[in-house]
Amino acid sequence: MNGSSPAAVAVEAFLSAPGPLLDLRSPLEFERGHIPGATNLPLFSNEERAAVGTSYKQQGRAEAVQLGLAYVGPRLERLGQELTAQLRGWDGQAQLRLHCWRGGMRSGSVAWLAGVLELPALLLEGGYKRYRGWALGQFELAWPLRLLAGRTGTGKTDLLHALASRGVAMLDLEGLANHRGSSFGGLGLPPQPSCEHYENRLALALWQQRQAEAIWLEAESVQVGRCRIPAGLWRQMKAAPALEICRPLAERIERLVKVYGTLGQEPLRQATERIGRRLGPERSRAALAAIDLQDWAGACAQMLDYYDRCYDHELQRSRAEASVAAQAGLALVPRLDLAGLDDRQAAELLIAAT
Repeated sequence: MNGSSPAAVAVEAFLSAPGPLLDLRSPLEFERGHIPGATNLPLFSNEERAAVGTSYKQQGRAEAVQLGLAYVGPRLERLGQELTAQLRGWDGQAQLRLHCWRGGMRSGSVAWLAGVLELPALLLEGGYKRYRGWALGQFELAWPLRLLAGRTGTGKTDLLHALASRGVAMLDLEGLANHRGSSFGGLGLPPQPSCEHYENRLALALWQQRQAEAIWLEAESVQVGRCRIPAGLWRQMKAAPALEICRPLAERIERLVKVYGTLGQEPLRQATERIGRRLGPERSRAALAAIDLQDWAGACAQMLDYYDRCYDHELQRSRAEASVAAQAGLALVPRLDLAGLDDRQAAELLIAAT
């Protein structure tokens, strides 16, 4: 039985190739961060990987390989079945895209097995470590960013997705972080990714829009829940042109009720109590009383009073900076009134205005 050696290619060729993307690292490594879209097919369990690593350091490569073979040998049949199953449903151009940490023994071993089974395979040169370097490098490239600003409840994320449905490039900072960016931002959403994996998601999303003339994204703070926007991207966001969208208070409350009103009393009460000190005693009492009555609109109104004050403070500071910039020949942040418009109409208005 002879397996042909598959090609090892650079990151962008690996990402562009058709076929299932298989991460052969341990579950713990995968959980910390992985290439978006990858499936974890671990060659070793967490404990086995630690034991092989210890053997390599203390006894050398040969002993570590022997230990690895002892772990993997009984599972070869099952592993071969899983590799075959991964290609089902793909066309004849697809390849098994394989990688481990550094493109070493784990990916090489599975590539050998794929060759024995006559399954087409492709290796990532340098493994996940090389991908991480590539991902971090994306944030240092120049991107044509355009910021969408606006108060809480103006529907910035909805507008971004409406733009995307019309072929406009956008980067959903909150969606990739599984967080809406406020103290209530994690309610009803899946757990947040690690900061490492958030960077992986952002880098790939940017690269996928590398041909765009403009990429719209929300004017976020540097922290989106527990995820932090990478420094290189954040610097570019601070210098990017921005557009502020506006909606009447009643429309903003209606939008927030649609998002949070279905979550129930207890999650909203807990989130409100967490920011009670910032809300102040009067607003906190009023908001909690409204939640007890399931008066979602009343609770949102109290929250917006607080968030609007924060936004106005930040906007005042930003406009002071923009005024200095205007004296240097740069334009002040324009505003777009979306009163009465649904997301489709809002997207069309924004496209026409820019």
